[in-house]
Amino acid sequence: MKNTRILRLATLLFALFVSNALAPPSFAQATFTWTTVVNNGVTVPGDTRNFNSYNQPSLSVNRLVVFRARSKGGATGEPAHGIFTRDMALATPVVTIFDRNTTVPQPNNLGSTFVEPPSFPRIDMWSDTIASRGNHQPVWNYLLPDGITETRAGTTGIYTNPFGNLITGASNLGAVPDFSFFAVPGTTPPVKFDVFPGAPAVTDDATIVFKGNYSAPDPANPDATISKTGVYYRNLADEAIPVSEGAADLAPAGGTNSVAVIADTDTLIPGTSTPFGSTAPPSAALREAVFAGFDNEENPTEGGIYLAPLTGQRPLLSALVKIGDRVPGEKKGTVFNRLGEGVSFDGRFVAFWGAWGSEFTTLVLQCVNEGNKGRVVYCKQQYPNGFTTTVPVHQGIFVHDTVAHETFVVAKAPSDFTDFVYWNFSGLVPGTGESDDAGEPARWRSATFVAVSGLVNGSLKDPTFHAAFKARTGHVVNGAYVNPVDGIYLRKGPSDSPIQTVVKTGMDGTLIDPEAVDPLTAAVLPVTAMGLERDGFRGNSLAVNVSMGTEEAGWAGIYLTTVPAKKLR
Repeated sequence: MKNTRILRLATLLFALFVSNALAPPSFAQATFTWTTVVNNGVTVPGDTRNFNSYNQPSLSVNRLVVFRARSKGGATGEPAHGIFTRDMALATPVVTIFDRNTTVPQPNNLGSTFVEPPSFPRIDMWSDTIASRGNHQPVWNYLLPDGITETRAGTTGIYTNPFGNLITGASNLGAVPDFSFFAVPGTTPPVKFDVFPGAPAVTDDATIVFKGNYSAPDPANPDATISKTGVYYRNLADEAIPVSEGAADLAPAGGTNSVAVIADTDTLIPGTSTPFGSTAPPSAALREAVFAGFDNEENPTEGGIYLAPLTGQRPLLSALVKIGDRVPGEKKGTVFNRLGEGVSFDGRFVAFWGAWGSEFTTLVLQCVNEGNKGRVVYCKQQYPNGFTTTVPVHQGIFVHDTVAHETFVVAKAPSDFTDFVYWNFSGLVPGTGESDDAGEPARWRSATFVAVSGLVNGSLKDPTFHAAFKARTGHVVNGAYVNPVDGIYLRKGPSDSPIQTVVKTGMDGTLIDPEAVDPLTAAVLPVTAMGLERDGFRGNSLAVNVSMGTEEAGWAGIYLTTVPAKKLR
């Protein structure tokens, strides 16, 4: 009898241990029906050239897709480059939100136009409001306090359209007297943001949520500054911006509500006496924001992923997953020592990357030959023999349920895949004005890609979710993957549903786009690359960008599919 009780207790404890982990996965090749949002056969609105390059798309539950894309340079030199949308529910044509011919919205007394959008755009989950960063020449000319000296300001901002017209949601004009509502909250005199890294989120029709970096006076040295960062939000209003000196109010605009801080490098990590050393671009839904923040970005010992209501200054933070938390499904004592910055949030479920253990794989990254020519040349100058780095052997994709307060495994390495971490050389090349990242110097950066939707079945009231993620399978030899297979995969949880292959390298490209054939030989082009971002899976719609063949002799586009609520059997 005693042994029976011990066995029952052991069985119960084991069941509790694995209750928040999915069973070891099986794989299934699902058949997805794809609709083309845009591809290389589509002409850029207002231009004579066709699109040929696409970043990861975002979309709303209403199937409005927003994306960053460009054309080739052509005879005119500079490529067409901008932010575009297409309503897939109504199958309308592609619409330009802004491009290099678009005048930056107010404040702008210099008539400046956009230079480029430096990151992928995002969209409100429940409305048609988009948000995107934009870089440009200075937009505002004004007099300094001496009343004589003229100066110019405003070279970057966040742009959005909650009231129809494109307006400025955030800007680095916060030090200009008329525009102190754009300033870093709590600073006197007003301090401007320097840059808004990553991609801004938007929620509740007219609230933007973003990361901001700024330079603050150094208390220890009045002649120096220190770099600070945080995550912020701003509620926009359909109101003009009044200006001094009797000038007409500026419209269309987003009103004068001030920026509010969620957390910054003056905020203590909840439950500790340590301030945040870094924060990551947030995700937002249903007037709540989720972000990752740590004491040390490169080697975190404290911090994690936090939830905050978008109300007031410095709202109460709730820890969802922390450095040091137990990894679901792993043996006792196994804890997270890395958590990803690119979290996806749909109002209930939070998808993220995490790693554990002390084993690492060494990679030697080589500069690519395609993409921005200046960046390709600069990369090869800086790293002629490659860039050496490491990735954790033990890593995975997880989903946290903010209602049930449980974390579930979606997929792991090395049991399911080899790697979930992807690298690219991005940023601002010295001597140029174009950047595809934070406006920081060009360097190697890593990222993971995951998107979650609890609305495939139309409701967030039950614990069912679907997670899409990008992963790699392959062997590393002398720091390089040999014939790796990259793909976007899908899994339903919490259950023992199989992992479904959505798209992967080597797949017949015509399964995604019937036009993916070589125009000279009519040969089918294989899938060579694909992309997914955190707002790319909304409701039961999944949007991805896919390339077939090569950039110079291939095909590419953005594609949409419907994810069925029932699992494969």
